[in-house]
Amino acid sequence: MTTRIPEPDTQYLQKVLLEMLAIPSPTGFTDTIVRYVAERLEELGIPFELTRRGTIRATLQGQKNSPDRAVSAHLDTIGASVRAVQDNGRLSLAPVGCWSSRFAEGSRVSVFTDTGVIRGSVLPLMASGHAFNTAVDQLPVSWDHVELRLDAYCGTRADCESLGVNIGDFVAFDPLPEFTDSGHISARHLDDKAGVAALLASLKAIVESGQQPPIDCHPLFTITEETGSGAAGALPWDVSEFVGIDIAPVAPGQHSSEHAVSVAMQDSSGPYDYHLSRHLLSLAQEHDLPVRRDLFRYYFSDAHSAVTAGHDIRTALLAFGCDATHGYERTHIDSLQALSRILTAYMLSPPVFASDAQPAHGSLERFSHQLEHDAQMESETRVPAVDTLVGQR
Repeated sequence: MTTRIPEPDTQYLQKVLLEMLAIPSPTGFTDTIVRYVAERLEELGIPFELTRRGTIRATLQGQKNSPDRAVSAHLDTIGASVRAVQDNGRLSLAPVGCWSSRFAEGSRVSVFTDTGVIRGSVLPLMASGHAFNTAVDQLPVSWDHVELRLDAYCGTRADCESLGVNIGDFVAFDPLPEFTDSGHISARHLDDKAGVAALLASLKAIVESGQQPPIDCHPLFTITEETGSGAAGALPWDVSEFVGIDIAPVAPGQHSSEHAVSVAMQDSSGPYDYHLSRHLLSLAQEHDLPVRRDLFRYYFSDAHSAVTAGHDIRTALLAFGCDATHGYERTHIDSLQALSRILTAYMLSPPVFASDAQPAHGSLERFSHQLEHDAQMESETRVPAVDTLVGQR
C-alpha cells in the first residue's frame, strides 16, 4: 500500500513565488533574496548556515545521518551589467548569464549604482520607427545592438557619471508577473524562483506533517548557477545523492510539459545517475504524478557544478515545465504542484542505496546493477559475432 505524502500548500507556493519575483537577484546581486529565503526557513524551524558568499545550506534532520542527500535550487537569475557609458549618455550592456538580447529589448529595468537605484529601458540602437522606418527590422540581434536609456537627465557621458553610474553596475529586469485563473504563471525569472517556491512548499508540507525523513536531507539554495559555479562549494556533508531543481524547456523537439514535472535523463554535461533518476520516476508512478522524461541539450544544472568540484555523488535533475525559458517565461501551477509533491516523496523515501554510506572497498558485493547480470549477458548474446557480420557483406 502506497504511503500518502503530505500535500503542498499551493497558496503558500504562489505567495512566496510572487514575493521572490519582486526581489531583483541577478547573479552577483543576491543578498536580499538570500535573506528572504533564510527568513522562510526560520519560520519553518529548519536550521541552516550561510557560506561566505551566501549559499544557504539547510538541514532537514532524518532518522539517520548517513548516507545523506541534498536537493538544490538556485536563487540567482539572468540579468546584465553596465559595460560602457556612451558619449550620448546611454549605457552599453553585458549579459549576466547566457541569454539573448532579443528578450532584453523593450524591457523596463533597474540600475543599481553604489548610491541608489535608477530606472530605465533597454532599447535597440534604432528605437524609433518614425525615424528609421523599416531599417529597424534590419538591425542584428546582439548585445552590441541594444542600449539602456536612463529615466534621468542624461544627455552626455558626464551627465551619466554625475548620477553615480559606473562600469559593472548591476541591471535587473522587471519580472512582470501575472497569475491567471487558468493556472498559468507568466513572468521573467521563473528560472529558478518557481523551483525555489516548490521546494519551500515541500519543506513546509513535511515539517507540518510531523514526518521525519529516513535520512538527513540538505536543502541548498545556491547563488551562482546562471554563471556555472552553482553548488561547487556547497556540500560539506556526507552527501551521496544530489537532486537539482531547475527549469524544463517546453519547445519543439522537447518532451516536457507545463502540466508535468520532468526528470532530466541527460543535459549538456552528460547523463544523470541511472539509479537515482529511475528512483524519482518510480516515486512519480507510485504517487500518480504527471512526469516526463527529457534531455536538455543546451544547459547544465547545479548537479554538474557539484560533480566537477570533485564530489562523489549520484545526481539527478527534476524540472518544472516552462515555455520560453530565459525569456518571458510561462509555467502552470500543475507543474509546480507536481514538482513539490515529488520532492516531498523523495525526501521521505529511503536512500537509493543504503550502502552508499561507505565506499565498496575491494568487493563487488554491494556494488549496483543497472540490469541484472543474466539479463544483460543474455542481451549481449543476441549481438552477431564480428565474423558473422563480415560474412554477410
